[in-house]
Amino acid sequence: MEGKSTLTQVEIFGQTYSVRAEGEASTILELAAYVDGKMREVAERAPTVDAAKIAILAALNISDEFLKFRSRVQEGDPGRFVPRANRLVEELDEILSAFPGPDGRRDGAELAGALRGA
Repeated sequence: MEGKSTLTQVEIFGQTYSVRAEGEASTILELAAYVDGKMREVAERAPTVDAAKIAILAALNISDEFLKFRSRVQEGDPGRFVPRANRLVEELDEILSAFPGPDGRRDGAELAGALRGA
């Protein structure tokens, strides 16, 4: 089943574009803002380069970020997400311990353990 296609107006590097894509308009706007930011970074370093070359250099920078991220994921590097997930599990442990379990005990450790994969 295909998702609903939406038309979203975005501005990238001073130009307005109509983008038709599946998904939320807010996601398209976020992507456009990211590309715009990358193009502006390139333009600051190479102010005399034309817009097409700036777009290509920005695309190369974004591709480099993506490939580095993909490589870290494939190698099993948890990056910044696992420590945050662990902190959230610890907070959940604290919250669950304050509520009675199915047998009436005030212990949510069993559920917290299941969430952690224990």
